[in-house]
Amino acid sequence: MPETAAATYWCELAWLGGQRAEPNVLIAVDGERIVRVEIGGDRSPDGSMHLPGLTLPAFANAHSHAFHRALRGRTHHGSGSFWTWREAMYEVATSLDPDSYFHLARAVYGEMVLAGVSTVGEFHYLHHGPHGTPYDDPNAFGHAVIEAAREAGIRITMLDTCYLHGGIGNEPDETQRRFSDGDAVRWAQRVEALGEQPGVRVGAAIHSVRAVDPTAIAIVAEWASERDVPLHAHVSEQPAENEQCVDAFGVTPTELLDRQGALSDRFTAVHATHASEADVGLLGDARCWCCLCPTTERDLADGIGPARALRDRGARLTLGSDSQAVIDPLEEARAVELNARLTTHERGAHDAPALLRMATEHGHTSLGWPEAGRIEAGALADFVTVGLDSVRTVGVTVADALETAVFAATASDVSHVVVGGRVVVEHGQHRTIDVPSALRDALGHVAQGTAR
Repeated sequence: MPETAAATYWCELAWLGGQRAEPNVLIAVDGERIVRVEIGGDRSPDGSMHLPGLTLPAFANAHSHAFHRALRGRTHHGSGSFWTWREAMYEVATSLDPDSYFHLARAVYGEMVLAGVSTVGEFHYLHHGPHGTPYDDPNAFGHAVIEAAREAGIRITMLDTCYLHGGIGNEPDETQRRFSDGDAVRWAQRVEALGEQPGVRVGAAIHSVRAVDPTAIAIVAEWASERDVPLHAHVSEQPAENEQCVDAFGVTPTELLDRQGALSDRFTAVHATHASEADVGLLGDARCWCCLCPTTERDLADGIGPARALRDRGARLTLGSDSQAVIDPLEEARAVELNARLTTHERGAHDAPALLRMATEHGHTSLGWPEAGRIEAGALADFVTVGLDSVRTVGVTVADALETAVFAATASDVSHVVVGGRVVVEHGQHRTIDVPSALRDALGHVAQGTAR
């Protein structure tokens, strides 16, 4: 992120990590960092930016596939399942090249920033050209995604994904060859060339036990451990995944990942929708993160994961937009609690502060940004203001501001977003990108590509 000058922001209300919002909070910023937080001032000091509404730490989107945004609205005709949806996703993947992906990702990340996201974990597995032929720059797609994030004003953790097989014991098909480096050693060699830069951190991902064999899982896990970087994996998203893993290896996906050394406090299990009681114990005992993606999980009819059981066993919960069915961190947060109500017939398993923590501090730490996700001196100056004057939120009191934001507000209520001390969104508008036009153009280009 570029250097920024000193600035002050006066917040009508701000959440500083407790059980309720605080009124009249001054946030002083120097460069990318918060240097001072003061509570209880009588008025906005001269020269400060006034942020009416509720200011929160900016959100972390802990699991994203940016190109899936091209599927929104296109996969809802008739019936189907995750597996039929996957065929439509492969069609989009086939149509992309680094240039078209740059424009699509830039627009999608712009949409994320408008929703209050300051950091995205991009679970990136589209690596090569048609038929799996590497580009002259083997990381052409990765560099395109990183540049897209930079232009959109969002931090990114590139979760470069190892994807080798088209199912347990199967060779990749024509489309999947674009995802595969051939083996885990060549995957590691390619990732080494990515390199970190301001606003960018590089982690690792194991696509799934369907796509990565046990020996390769161990290689990727060791690579991440040696570098002390995040390691993510899709885990038990579908019952068929569990059944195939048990048939092939005699253990569940979580047990296989544990056996190969993947589980640790740097590991994130994405979904864990069909995790067994034993799986929940393994993930909790290792202090893993578990990324829930409720809007995608319901869109694909995946099911409702054991969020409360995971939390109670010691796993930390985070949130992601995954397939971009919608991009709304507040919707993801409340869905965790509302889904629990549907399955338990009780209310209050996850209160508003806990849900906000999933969307902010937990997500950032799981992506390798432990200095973000809080409004306090020394933290990165990433924060978002949710307006409290819309038809969804008007009438709120200080006592119930957090609950109103989590259970009633939407991404449309985000008025301001500050990332690294820079105002990226002001009065609901991105400062440098016309996001609707950028999405329209990028999605139109992808549609032409899939039509050919």
